[in-house]
Amino acid sequence: MGNRFLDRVEDNAAVRAWAEMTQREKAQNNLQKLKEIWEQWNNEVRQLFYSNYGDFPYLLYMKVNKRLFRALAQFWNPAYSCFTFGKVDLVPTIEEYMALLQCSRIQVDRIYSKMVNVPTFLRKLMNITG
Repeated sequence: MGNRFLDRVEDNAAVRAWAEMTQREKAQNNLQKLKEIWEQWNNEVRQLFYSNYGDFPYLLYMKVNKRLFRALAQFWNPAYSCFTFGKVDLVPTIEEYMALLQCSRIQVDRIYSKMVNVPTFLRKLMNITG
């Protein structure tokens, strides 16, 4: 019985290693495709993208610190959308994220996501209420 358990543990470890390797390869391939698309666009299309989505394309060329992201993921608390260290909850500011990620080109006053289709009633309500 003990051997079957150890075999299962080894099998699980092998499957996990394979899954991590596959995910890394797919992520790298997707990143490369995004870079190729970005490089095919002319300046006019890029400016249109910037006006709608901000500095998002700079993230394509950022060097990722894997140890930092592992540490961040380890302490991320999805229930509260913050980092939890023991009994202390922390929510970094955009400036602190910029320092951690060493990303100085991000505009801190820019929102990076928008609702694409705002229903007419909501739009009218927002205009009325300001």
